[in-house]
Amino acid sequence: MSQNPADPSNSIAFQGLPGAYSHKACRAAFPAMNPLPSATFEDAFAAVREGRARYAMIPIDNTLAGRVADVHHLLPYSGLHIIGEHFERINHHLLALPGATLDTIKSVESHVHALGQCRNLIRQLGLSVIVGADTAGAAADLAKSGDVTKAAIASELAAEIYGLQSLKSNIEDAEHNTTRFVVLARDAVEPNPNGNNVTTFVFRVRNVPAALYKALGGFATNGVNITKLESYLVGGGFVAAQFYVDVEGHPAQRNLRLALEELEFFSHEVRIVGVYPAHPARASFSGPGE
Repeated sequence: MSQNPADPSNSIAFQGLPGAYSHKACRAAFPAMNPLPSATFEDAFAAVREGRARYAMIPIDNTLAGRVADVHHLLPYSGLHIIGEHFERINHHLLALPGATLDTIKSVESHVHALGQCRNLIRQLGLSVIVGADTAGAAADLAKSGDVTKAAIASELAAEIYGLQSLKSNIEDAEHNTTRFVVLARDAVEPNPNGNNVTTFVFRVRNVPAALYKALGGFATNGVNITKLESYLVGGGFVAAQFYVDVEGHPAQRNLRLALEELEFFSHEVRIVGVYPAHPARASFSGPGE
């Protein structure tokens, strides 16, 4: 396809400003598509629902920061389907205006997670910290400021877009700093049932003793590996919980089909959010078998 910015079928929405790590993930996974910046996750979802973009690239977990706030609440009700996943290594750069040096900078701005992931360098340089809305926004603010005493923590892509220089690269404290993204579309895509797949679904347990234990028992007895299980409160109270789950396999496979049938017996509102091929990098983040 040609890269026509007006062509929704060749556009991929992401949350954030140009230069955000979600933008970087779009370029890595879909280099031929036009990235479409969106102010919020809801806006990115709406761009796909309304046909202004073909896909959305949404961060869901980070190896350091954990789950991305709000996404687990929004995704099941977005009306979209997960059709793929992407793992993006997060390499933070200390950005500054041309002419600035490590000796001139006195403060650094970025998203709270990025600042937390670069504590060692911030402490080493004795910088004061300014919490910003996002990494790319911090880079954009820095470019407008004209102040050589200020720095930002953001991506190399942000430096390229906003005309900044990287004073230091790969400044994150942990080498494994990686974000997992999911790719969303209006229509589900049926992967090969015999391939290496992931099934994502949500469910709510009935408010009875041992409900979760019983609901998940079928996955153990049928040999289905649960790779992610997260709970969060719903309904504005402290009683009802919804669970977000990733498992290995395809619902067409007998063991997963039986496990899902047993889950429905002990829970309610089971909703499959997506069935999609596992990303090759997933194996790098799998722990030893039980």
